[in-house]
Amino acid sequence: MSFQVSFATKWADFDPNRHMRHTAYNDYAAEVRVRYFAKNNFSIDEFTRHNLGPILFKEETSFRKEIHLGENITVNLKLQGLSENNERWKLVHEVYNQAGELSAVIKVYGAWIDLTKRKLRIPPIETKAMFAFAERSEDFEIISLNK
Repeated sequence: MSFQVSFATKWADFDPNRHMRHTAYNDYAAEVRVRYFAKNNFSIDEFTRHNLGPILFKEETSFRKEIHLGENITVNLKLQGLSENNERWKLVHEVYNQAGELSAVIKVYGAWIDLTKRKLRIPPIETKAMFAFAERSEDFEIISLNK
């Protein structure tokens, strides 16, 4: 399943050079992740019910083409990796400018955390379907939890 969201950018997204500030790309990617989770029956209310939250270990952004003031953008989500127990995941977001040109690639490596114990945990069974039908990146991998 391909998942993407289009956004009208806003004034606060831009810097004095009149292009999108670097952290705005990551903000839009985070919004796409939350919307993806909600679309797959794991909204903020479900996170609260399970006392669970997503965390990131790593976030890497590669910039390809400028996005200028007033442009609309489209951001997608692809599954790049997943542990067998669904505890850890890697997602990749591609950000496209209004002309449909690839402007940035954002890769995140994350997991689920118990919000009381502040420790990683295996998510509830309801999350299994969340990634089952996600579009996979060409370099998809099974994440090994061996230490």
